[in-house]
Amino acid sequence: MAGRRVNVNVGVLGHIDSGKTALARALSTTASTAAFDKQPQSRERGITLDLGFSCFCVPLPARLRSALPAPDAAAEPGEPLLQVTLVDCPGHASLIRTIIGGAQIIDLMLLVIDVTKGMQTQSAECLVIGQIACQRLVVVLNKTDLLAEDKRQAAIEKMTRKMRKTLENTKFRGAPIVPVAAKPGGPDAPESEAPQGISELIELLTSQISVPARDPSGPFLMSVDHCFSIRGQGTVMTGTILSGSISLGDSVEIPALKVVKKVKSMQSFHTPVTAATQGDRLGICVTQFDPKLLERGLACSPGTLHTVHAALVSVEKIPYFRGPLQTKAKFHVTVGHDTVMGRVMFFGPAPDGADGEAAPDAFDFSREYLFQEQYLCKDPAPAGTGGDTGDTKAGPAAEGGCPRQQWALLEFERPVTCPRRCLVIGSRLDADVHASACRLAFHGVLLHGLEDRGYAETCLPSLKVFKMKHRHGVVERAMDDHSVIGRSLFKKETNIQLFVGLRVRLSTGELGVIDSAFGQSGKFKVLVPGGLSPESRRILTPALKKRGRGGRGEAAGPEEGAERAEATQHVTLSLSFKRYVFDPHKRMVQSP
Repeated sequence: MAGRRVNVNVGVLGHIDSGKTALARALSTTASTAAFDKQPQSRERGITLDLGFSCFCVPLPARLRSALPAPDAAAEPGEPLLQVTLVDCPGHASLIRTIIGGAQIIDLMLLVIDVTKGMQTQSAECLVIGQIACQRLVVVLNKTDLLAEDKRQAAIEKMTRKMRKTLENTKFRGAPIVPVAAKPGGPDAPESEAPQGISELIELLTSQISVPARDPSGPFLMSVDHCFSIRGQGTVMTGTILSGSISLGDSVEIPALKVVKKVKSMQSFHTPVTAATQGDRLGICVTQFDPKLLERGLACSPGTLHTVHAALVSVEKIPYFRGPLQTKAKFHVTVGHDTVMGRVMFFGPAPDGADGEAAPDAFDFSREYLFQEQYLCKDPAPAGTGGDTGDTKAGPAAEGGCPRQQWALLEFERPVTCPRRCLVIGSRLDADVHASACRLAFHGVLLHGLEDRGYAETCLPSLKVFKMKHRHGVVERAMDDHSVIGRSLFKKETNIQLFVGLRVRLSTGELGVIDSAFGQSGKFKVLVPGGLSPESRRILTPALKKRGRGGRGEAAGPEEGAERAEATQHVTLSLSFKRYVFDPHKRMVQSP
């Protein structure tokens, strides 16, 4: 390889037919085996169906010299280069799984807009994905050659203003916008007509690119996007290194298949290499491996990745998604290149906990968390009702609060192999692809994977997620000065023994403790250690039932009216407690 190279991955995303592949072709000087719609199916349908990879090189700017890799004895001397690897993503709505997978390996995004049409549905979804997956954006207004020459500049300026307004409320506010014509005359035009604005775009990209910190230490992990065989050599896995580094002769594992293979040879854009590190585009050749077993997935250092059946993730709703995110709902969950159906349960910090103090890179099992019927946001939709009769929800879910940090338990319909702290995106991909609504619902980071198939019994009981319950009942009568009988707090079939020892508060101020069941109808006995107040005794002492003389045409006296009013008074009691969602013993815990 002539000269040392610094590689940066640039995603090319946008609506179908916006000219993404034509742009990648116009920019590139070297193509991989999976570039520019080489698949027969792509050519037949005339659209990009899979990720395509190509690259171009420019002299490395002085400001990026610090990112140069260590000198390689095998490298030829020469001017250091900035290698820009282009990740050409599909634009069709039905291929959003592939788009999400491609977006997770990029450092900068080119959002390609058809200047004659402006923002379209998939353009908006790509912008949302970009906000989640990368830090920098360049907007490319393509197909400027289709604008009338006398009105071209005015139309470009008008679309530029529209795009700037679109970006105002995103983290890409102020992102550069550049007009180009990647394939003047359209796809059937002769190749002799040169693209327009490409040199300006390359210059802009060179000025915008910043190289993320690359760490060659730690376990090797590569996102594999294509796998194919070469006769006489073996099977090639191509992909992008997500972490660590690799050298010739190292062993790699395909964790989904539990297969370990030795690296026979490696290439980067048709150039043999002896080593590669985080961020590099790489092809790894191994022997005696059937490429049909692996279309997309992960390759890693042996024994470093595990398969999970569920996961605990930090979660954030995508604001463009319409409607609430309900607990128990199913979503398409994308983890790397893998998309699987998963059921979600949302929870947040305990009301009496320190909101916002959770570690951002780990899940703390020692803390308590409050169950939520849905993800809570500033303007939440009404949550669904549920729970036992007589219960009301407590905490932020009931009060409309919005905690700074929220989490979710994701239970996958099939196991997923993924690294810790990987990006997770939840979507509703079964929604109408022709609708204008955003299908991306939430995103987060995987903090803890549950590897045991029987995680519901072995792992979840240690997850302290509780529901806050409030129940209200009535004191039926006093047995003596230190005990009363209550009703309407439990159903007839409730095991009251589970609630024995919990405190209740009388509406007259006394504190009592549930002592035992009283009969078989759901009534119960409450001990009042401090004794009943005179007010409580007065109300709970049966009033004399005097017959009024009103029936004989005489008005009732004032004392008799007071007795009747007193007889309608009653003492209520309330019970507040926690019930842990995953407690196998269904114990009740007293609320503070």
